[in-house]
Amino acid sequence: MRIGTWNLEGKWTDAHERFLLAGDCAVWLLTEVTTTVVMSGYQSQMTGSLMLPGKCWSAVFSRDPLTPLDDPHFASAMAQVNGITFCSSILPWRSAVEPLWPGASQGERTQRAVNSLLAQLPATGLVWGGDWNHALVGAETTGCAPGQQAILAAVDALGLVVPTKGLRGRREGQLSIDHIAVAAASTVASVERFEASERLSDHDAYIVELADQRDRELTAQVRTGG
Repeated sequence: MRIGTWNLEGKWTDAHERFLLAGDCAVWLLTEVTTTVVMSGYQSQMTGSLMLPGKCWSAVFSRDPLTPLDDPHFASAMAQVNGITFCSSILPWRSAVEPLWPGASQGERTQRAVNSLLAQLPATGLVWGGDWNHALVGAETTGCAPGQQAILAAVDALGLVVPTKGLRGRREGQLSIDHIAVAAASTVASVERFEASERLSDHDAYIVELADQRDRELTAQVRTGG
């Protein structure tokens, strides 16, 4: 299963759809999504709250039928696909301010958002991603150290790992702030930065490919000689 995340920057053209289709993902966790977006072959669930008129915060797009779930946070969309819960989130950036993002600092605002999500996200069968506005390793140049720590603690509490955390961001010398977290027991077949032209978005896309159950069984048989 290929799972991708991308910040659309509130844009949508035929070129955006071609880019997403070229990524060949079963599920896309999208952020800053125009409410009129329709993608061929996909069902979608968008946040009920709007970031700006005509633009929702986040959305889940799936090739397989999805079951819409209540937003776990105003900036997060959630849906279930084939028994797995997918959540796409925007977390606070440096200039995010009250009343939507209460707190005296980015770290405090991020901690509050993460706490709200932890109260709603399932303990198992979860894939969580989106634009988290924080790198998760090394020096923090976009987010802040307390926010980074809050996110990592939440990932750990949910039993997840973040395969995207070591990938580079759009700017030279920066790591990605867009992430996909999957169950720690998952077998990650590949992880990639899927480069987008600047005319499409100021973010690149990121894709994690998970081995399915049959792949894991075959791998186990090879390892054991079965």
